Amino acid sequence: MIDSETRLKECLGRLQHAPWIALDTEADSLHAYPEKLCLLQITTPFGDELIDPLADIDLAPLLAAFSAHELIMHGSDYDLRLFRKHHDFAPTAIFDTMLASRLLGIMQFGLTNLVSQFLGVTLDKGSQKADWAKRPLTDRMAAYARNDTHYLKPLSDLLKAELLAKGRLGWHQESCARLVADCSQLRPVDADLVWRIKGSNRLSRPAMAVLREIWRWREAEATVANRPPFFILSHETLLDLASAADSGRPLDPFIPRRFSDRRRETLLAAITQGLAIPADEHPHPIRQISRRITDTEKRRMVELQQRRDARAAELGLDPTLIASRAVLLALAEDWQQAETILMRWQFDLLKA
Repeated sequence: MIDSETRLKECLGRLQHAPWIALDTEADSLHAYPEKLCLLQITTPFGDELIDPLADIDLAPLLAAFSAHELIMHGSDYDLRLFRKHHDFAPTAIFDTMLASRLLGIMQFGLTNLVSQFLGVTLDKGSQKADWAKRPLTDRMAAYARNDTHYLKPLSDLLKAELLAKGRLGWHQESCARLVADCSQLRPVDADLVWRIKGSNRLSRPAMAVLREIWRWREAEATVANRPPFFILSHETLLDLASAADSGRPLDPFIPRRFSDRRRETLLAAITQGLAIPADEHPHPIRQISRRITDTEKRRMVELQQRRDARAAELGLDPTLIASRAVLLALAEDWQQAETILMRWQFDLLKA
């Protein structure tokens, strides 16, 4: 495990001479809140390395070294968002093996399936939900982590050859570039939307005010406890508490018995605060504004969907890779958006 500046410097020396780097990450989203990057796994021609971002080391030189390479990754969207959010890093280029397999029409595109299919190796996925913030790692966790990058280079070589043979390598390059660009965008948090969990629109406005306060209370409790919010209270319980408080029904049936006196008291205080919010400050339910599509647009939608599905069947692809239903609807309303919304390869497949 690379967990000191000395060891990291030695690793950086190797990376300078590495023609390729395979990369993966592990976070603790199932065990902590907010999540954090807990482990970096890299493989180069010089071997597999585990890097500890929780140790007192400066990752900036490592990330700079990553920028000088096309990184081989698998299902990279979560990793890319993790890097952007916590380390303000976006790679220059990637080769995503999951995306490559999907563009080849492979339906079982998990890493375990691909390594088995292409390399004849069976991977142990038993540590998938482990707590990666714990130190030291068990031998099984370390082996699992190394396996996530150990086979990416030979796998990517085989997938790249098939993409090239089918004339789809350009599709993959464009799709990887779009993925990096999309994941590099920090999404702004809308304070009026973030607490609106599924089912909240069915509540009365006073109950929604209570829900908002309970949600804020849960966020604070989760942060202090360093536990995911659903470990504090489930979404369903939040809705039940808000509805019961608004209707004057007993709250005890919905408050977990495991709650400490302090946690119970602060939860009740949040509910009381929500009930005290003036009526003119109660949240309004969000109404979806939907425009009725015209008959002409319906015909365009059907034509586009038929064209997409025919091309997908011909190429052996999941049709949604070419365009999702939402994209088809937008294009049916205004085809002029096509070159903005679609990648070039998608546009070429969809155009008449």
